[in-house]
Amino acid sequence: MREMKDSGILGVGKVPISWEQTRLGYECYIRARLGWRGLKADEYVDEGYAFISAFNIQDGKLVWEPLNYITQERYDESPEIKLNIGDVLLVKDGAGVGKSARVDSLPCGGTAPNSSIGVITPYNSMSYRYVCYYIQSPVFSNFVGLLYNGMGVPHLTQEILKTIRILMPPLGEQQSICDYLDEKCAEFDTIKSDIQSQIDTLEEYKRSVITEAVTKGLDPDVEMRDSGIAWVGDIPAHWLVEKVKFHLQRNEPRSQGDKQVLSVYREYGVIPKDSRDDNHNVTSEDTSNYKYVVPGNLVINKMKAWQGSMGVSEYEGIVSPAYFIYKFTDNQIMPKYLHYLFRSCYKDEFRRISGGIREGQWDLSPYEFSNTLLLIPPIDEQNRIVSYIDARISEIESAITEKKQQIETIEEYKKSLIFEYVTGKKEVQA
Repeated sequence: MREMKDSGILGVGKVPISWEQTRLGYECYIRARLGWRGLKADEYVDEGYAFISAFNIQDGKLVWEPLNYITQERYDESPEIKLNIGDVLLVKDGAGVGKSARVDSLPCGGTAPNSSIGVITPYNSMSYRYVCYYIQSPVFSNFVGLLYNGMGVPHLTQEILKTIRILMPPLGEQQSICDYLDEKCAEFDTIKSDIQSQIDTLEEYKRSVITEAVTKGLDPDVEMRDSGIAWVGDIPAHWLVEKVKFHLQRNEPRSQGDKQVLSVYREYGVIPKDSRDDNHNVTSEDTSNYKYVVPGNLVINKMKAWQGSMGVSEYEGIVSPAYFIYKFTDNQIMPKYLHYLFRSCYKDEFRRISGGIREGQWDLSPYEFSNTLLLIPPIDEQNRIVSYIDARISEIESAITEKKQQIETIEEYKKSLIFEYVTGKKEVQA
């Protein structure tokens, strides 16, 4: 049992007596770029220098898709933050603050981060892998949590980062710790990847259950006929095929005073914006131009309809002026049936009738949407279809939730293991 001493760092406790306590700014070169001199998204180019954002830092690693690219002129504006192997990236602003990743490779060549990311380069006294593991440990996340409690959404300035206390084992021990954690974390990540593949399979199965029900019905022996829609194929012979405009019309009254803000998710449909913490769209201080939604309205994000961002609302509230709102004009279509129909198999059709300069800025054409063909079973059959889908989704979602909990358990164990080794609670055996 090695000799220990008090670390003096909140939440750390005792550490090996041979370990030093220092400040991140003493052992690392820390810098960031402020503002990029007014760089705007429309300056991105199809080929150029990779431009990393907080989105490219996922699960403690750098992911290289999707990427934005900037010109050489913009890349050369700030040579101090051109990335090199051995750098550590830290999200210092916004909802993703505290996320980090190390730069083990630069597969895209010249790469730079945007202004939300700080770049940390350890001097010779510290391993960049150890610094990254320390930042990914609860020691650092607890520090960020204290900032959240004190100032809402924190901003990790370079001055704050430089003053962060960090434990510094001898360099050889740092390397041993990192070798061990690399091996163990790779094992955890493999298990998590396998579970995520199972989740993806369940999600795909869920989509297929919905698509089959809303396009083919529930009776496998029913007489079929050609729908007249190439991508749908055959449908039950007694179903109608009619245009959207015969059953829905745009209805977009303005904000009705103090109402909750709603948002449209590809995964969930229409939900209260404040019910999730991963929505980074900023609500305007003046919501007088926002559109009023009542339960049963179809809400469409016109720029992302082709990604599935639409749904029938179960809530009263207001949405962005950029959304389309439709009300049902008759009782031939059950709103929840249409919700399942549009979100399960119409995305490619909405992609076809959307247009714009850039794919991410495509707008759904209201005219084309109004002439989109709908599959309309008898209303009692729609009810049976919806009940069937609800029951099957509940079963599948239960299995998915269990898998996600397994991933959370593995992630918590992984964080605990990192903490124990970067604070010296456990020692790598020779």
